[in-house]
Parts: sequence; C-alpha cells; structure tokens
Amino acid sequence: MKFRHITIFILCCFALLFGAGITIGQEQSPRTLAENVRQALFDAQGMLLSGDTGSAAQATAAARADFESLRPIIAQVDPTLTGQIANYLDGAETAASEGDTLALAGLRGRIWSALLHGSALVVFDALESGDVETAQRWLTLRDYRPSTRFSRPGANATLAVSGLIAGEVTREDALAAVTADLYDSYQTQLNMALNDADQAAARQFTMRRAEETGLAAGYFTLLAGTYGEQYGDDKQAEASAAFEALEYAAIRGDEAAYSAARAGIDAILTGFRAAPLSDEEAARRAGQLLRFISLVPIEYERGVRNGEVINDIEIQEALTFREGAVAAFIDLQSALLEINPEITIRVGEALSLAETQIRDVAEPAELQTNISAIQSDLAALLPSEWQEANAASDVDVIYSVLDTLEGAARQGEYTLAESSRLEAYALLEMGMEQRLRGFAPELAARVESLFWQGYEGQDGLATLLGTRAPVDEVLAGIGALRAALADSQEALGVGSAPAAIIGNAAIIVFREGLEAVLILASLLASLRTTEERQFRRPIIMGAVFALGATLITWVIAHSLLQIMLPLGEKLEVVVSLIAIGVLLLITNWFFHKVYWTGWMANFHQRKKRLIGGIAVITISQSLGLITLGFTSIYREGFETVLFLQSLVLDAGLWTVIQGVLLGGIGVVIVGFITFSLQVRLPYKKMLIVTGVMIGVVLVTMVGHTTQAMQAVGWMPVTPIPGLQIPYWMGQWFGFYPTIQGLGLQVFAAVFVIGSYFLAEYQQKIKRQHTRKSAPAAVQKA
Repeated sequence: MKFRHITIFILCCFALLFGAGITIGQEQSPRTLAENVRQALFDAQGMLLSGDTGSAAQATAAARADFESLRPIIAQVDPTLTGQIANYLDGAETAASEGDTLALAGLRGRIWSALLHGSALVVFDALESGDVETAQRWLTLRDYRPSTRFSRPGANATLAVSGLIAGEVTREDALAAVTADLYDSYQTQLNMALNDADQAAARQFTMRRAEETGLAAGYFTLLAGTYGEQYGDDKQAEASAAFEALEYAAIRGDEAAYSAARAGIDAILTGFRAAPLSDEEAARRAGQLLRFISLVPIEYERGVRNGEVINDIEIQEALTFREGAVAAFIDLQSALLEINPEITIRVGEALSLAETQIRDVAEPAELQTNISAIQSDLAALLPSEWQEANAASDVDVIYSVLDTLEGAARQGEYTLAESSRLEAYALLEMGMEQRLRGFAPELAARVESLFWQGYEGQDGLATLLGTRAPVDEVLAGIGALRAALADSQEALGVGSAPAAIIGNAAIIVFREGLEAVLILASLLASLRTTEERQFRRPIIMGAVFALGATLITWVIAHSLLQIMLPLGEKLEVVVSLIAIGVLLLITNWFFHKVYWTGWMANFHQRKKRLIGGIAVITISQSLGLITLGFTSIYREGFETVLFLQSLVLDAGLWTVIQGVLLGGIGVVIVGFITFSLQVRLPYKKMLIVTGVMIGVVLVTMVGHTTQAMQAVGWMPVTPIPGLQIPYWMGQWFGFYPTIQGLGLQVFAAVFVIGSYFLAEYQQKIKRQHTRKSAPAAVQKA
C-alpha cells in the first residue's frame, strides 16, 4: 500500500515538472504577445465589417488577455501608461459591442503605439539599471525606420546592446545609442502615419485614416517628453491636444476639423527632431542634400523635350533625387532653423516648388533656376564644416550607398540596387576619381572597372546587376569594390614624393600625347602629294589651335577646378562625338577621293582630274579639316589637363611642370620619328598602314566614347553575359563587354570596311565602263 502511494506521489511530481516545463517552453516574448494583441484587434475589425459584434467583442477580450501578460513589467516603469492601455482596451470592447468600426480602428493604432512606448521605457530602465538581458528581450518589441533608397533600417540599438553584452560599449553610450535609434525610428513612423492618413482621406478610406491617426497620436505621445524638453510644457500640451483633435475628427468624419488639425500639426512639428543628429551625421546629410539637389535638373532635362516627357525613367529619377534631397533637408531642418529661419523656410518652399515643376512638365530652364536658387541659399545656410566634411569623406559616403545596394540585392530589388550603384559611381566621379587617376592610375582603373564590367576575373556590379546574378555573386562584387576603395583611400591618404608626382605627370602627358601623335600622323600621312598638301594645312591649323586651347583650358581649370571636374567626362563625350563624326566623313573621303583614285592607281594621270580638279580647297572642306585637327588633339589635351590638376593640388605647380616637360620631350621624340618615317616609307605601303591606323583609331574612339556616355548616363548599359574582356583591352582599344559599346564599334568597322569595298566596286564599274566605251571611240575616230 505504501509502495502504491509512493508511486502515485512520484507520478504527480513528474506531472507537475512536465507541466512546468511546458509552461516555460511556451513562454512568449514581448514581441509575440504584442503582435497577438494587434492581430486580435485586427480580427475584431474584420468581424465588425461582417456584422458579428459578439465575436468582435470576444476578440478584443483575447487582446486584453495577452496584454495582461505584458502589463506587470510595463507597470514597474510607468503604471500610468498601463492604465491608459487598459482604458484603450475597454474602449475597444465597447466599440466592438456597439459596432463602431472607426472607433475600434483608431484604438487599434493607439494600443499598438502605446505598447511600443511601454517597451521603450522598459528598455531604457533596464539599461540604466544594468539589466542587459531584459533590455535585449524587450528591444524586440519595436518598429524600425523603413528602408528607402536614401536610408536603411536603423540597427544601432541592437548593435549597442550587443556591444554592451560583449563589454565593448559602456552603459551610457549604449543607452544614448538606443534612445537615438528608437526616437529617430518613431519620429519617422509618426511622419509616415500622418502621410498615410492623408492618402487614406483622399481615397475616402475612413477606417484606414482612423487607424493611422491613432498611430500618429500614439507615436507623438511616445515622443512628447522630448518635444516638451525642446519647446516647453505649454507647447507640448498644445501639440497633444492637436493630435487628439485630429484623431477625434477622423473617427467622427469631420473633414473641416480634420484639415484644421492637420495644418496645425504640420506647424507644430516643423523643426522638431526627437533625436538630434551628431555633427558627423549632419555633415553626411548635408552632403547628400547638396548632391541630390544638383542631380535633379540633370535627370529632368534628359527626360523632357519641347514640353513633353520623352523618358519616364529620367523623370522618375528626378523625382527620386528630389525626394532624397527633401529627406536630408527634413533631417537638418531643426538645426537650420536655428541658423537662419528665413532662408530655411525659403529652401523648403523651393523644394516643394521643384516637385510641382517636375510633375507639371515645366521648362528645364525654369527648374534649373529654382534649383540654382536652392543651391545658393544652401551655400549661405549650411555651416562650412558640413560642406568641407562632405568633400573629405567621399569613400565613407560611397560605403553608405553600397550598404543600400547590398540591402536591395539581398531583397531581390535589382532596380533599386542599380540606382544605388549609379549613385555611388556619381560620388566617385565627382569626388576622388580625378585625384586617384593622378596618384594611382592602376587603382583608378580597378575601382572603375569593378563598378562596371569587371576586373581580373571578377565581374563588375553593372554586369552582375544587369544579368540579375545570384545574391552571393553580387555580394562578392561589392566586397571586391570595398577592398579596392579601401586601397584607394590608403593611397590618397599617403603623401606622394615629388619624384613620384613628376613620374605620374610624365606618364600621363606621354600617353595622351602618344594618342594625339597617332591620330595626327594617320591623317597627314594620307595627304602626301603636292596637290594634297593643301588639305594638310587646315588639319595642322586645327592641331595648333588645340594646343593653344589646351593652354587656355589649363589656366581656367587651375582656377575653376571644382566647377570643371564634374563636367569633364561630358565635355569629353561631346568633343569625342565631334571627332568621330568628322573621322567617319574623312575616312569615307579618303577611300573615295584619295586612296583609290590617286596613289593606289600608281599615280595615274587622271588623278588631277579626279581629285586635283579642285584647284583651291573649299571653305566647307577647310572648316571640316580644321575641326578634325582641333578635336583630335584637344580631346587628349583636355583630358590631360583634368588629370594633372589633382597633382598640382598635392605637389605644387612647378613639380607637375617638370613632369609635363619630361613627358612632352618623349612625345616630341616619338612625333619626330613618326613623321620622318612617313617621308621615307613607300606611298602604297604608307597609305595602307595609315588606312588601318585610321580604322583602329576610329574603333577605339567609338569604344571609349560609348563607355563615357554610359558613365554620364547618356546611354544605357546592357552587359553581354559570360563575356569578359581584360581591362587593358578597354584601356587601349576601347573594348568593353556591352552590347552598346561593341555594337557601335562593329558598326564603325563595318562603315570603314564597307567604304573600302564600295570604293573598290565603284572603281571597278568605272573601269569596265571605260573599257566598253574605248572601241566605240576608236571606231568613231
């Protein structure tokens, strides 16, 4: 009997332990319990829509049961808040029983934001008391700042708590980071709730508007203490009353009261920032504001012509860049209002006007005038250290954009990722690229290639995103680019010896000068006879003008460096397009009027009649040849001037001039040898060689110009999957694995070769016609 009692006792103990284990195992996190509350209230809303008030009331009761599990911990830090939540739940049960869907929707928003408020207070209290485990557990119950193209979700709070656990962060620093992260997130959520409420009102979604106004009111309650610290208790009470009025108007459907309350809230929130930016963050946002606003008119002008939209994507980009500028401006607004309220308000109004101008398809000049006024005001408004920090931290800003790119790629948003890639490349181009080309040309080539087609077996981001490569491959590409940027940052941070500067300048001048000599020699070599010498003079005149223009450009660039650098590639594109067009015409002219009817015909006596019949060169031919000589040389001169400016900034003018003189001597030697050999070579062979040289130069110029047009956004980028071309082939011959680049190069080659065969065919027909007509003429004689 005793054994039986002992057995029953043991079984009861096991049952109690097992039940306790289940209870422990089933203990739910604060996040889960809060989500249960929100879901139960959502279910109640659905039941009310179907007319089932009884089930709706039961759902609200279930929400209360889950809240009771959260209540004790929140009550320890703020019992008043738990009482408010209980009152909200009472109101929800009443609304469910009475079938008041709008009241229930508003209370659902209030209850959720109040739970977030309670979680934040628990986290703050736990960190102050050193209870890191509780802080980490309750931190899961929060809302995040939504990820956009211009910002990413804040994880500073989570990282701070993790650092505190690891002993890497002090308690004070962790609390400050968590507070700033949560307040920043909830202020963003507050603004989003207000915007969503306005959109719901416009669409007459009354239930959605009621819920969003409840959320907005709750978010402001969470931030009200900070608002009171900044503006005083009276302003805080006024703001809280405005939110209550907004919530009440939404529930009652009073449109006039809603509009009035909404306008009052906008005024109340102007300049308010719950978590003030650090100096570093303010400088970063100021840099974004300046960059984004400068891109708006550029994108807009590409998408509009004669008052009509010709490219929707460009218009969307203009709107998106404006949105980025507005986001940065809002973050800075509170600080800017303290500096100069009048200018700050004017900038805000001008940013709003820019959106109206874009959507109304205004003339690009009107938008540019508005943007120029904004830029002028910002130059006077923003502290100088913010503007200086932007120029000095290009790599850090590029890293932040690459973070956005990485997040977009992980989510499969390849279009967003491509936009971030272009933004990061624009930062590189406007900032450190020119200096990097001067100090470390190999690193410049590596970084640029990783942005586009790839480098030494690693596909570039343009290729990876264009082909929608797997995420792992995209992340590998980002990693390679980060490593290249880190090496570049290190290279730019180390002072260069004068000898290195002289060597770099000499290499730049020699390489660009060698290209100029090649083009000039190719053109002049085909104009050898006395009759053709008249065609050489305009080309030489154009080259001389180009040298003079290069010197003038040097002076201008030296004094206006910051203005000219961003326009460098665009101006190069324009000059290159002119040179290509003229080169195509002159190539065709060579084949048809000089090559086949002149020297290749063994100096036949009919040459004077065919090409020498023009005793004096025409004005149009002179202008065309002068333009050809000018654009062929000035393109290289302009590019050289831009590259050398970064060296001047680092080592001084005299050091760079030494390198220029050294490189120039090399160019003169090569030029002398080239032109001397032209005289000694046989005409036929020389013409064949120059014909091939002209074709190679043309194809190379087309490849480089196409790549430059893609870099400035004037032409799309369509990578050829699986095709990898070494970078040196792109550097020397303009070969890049894109459909546009190779396609246009093939077209240029076909044009040159086609001109050759067309000229040959025409000469063949002409010879046959001559042979047929000869016997008749003899017979007639």
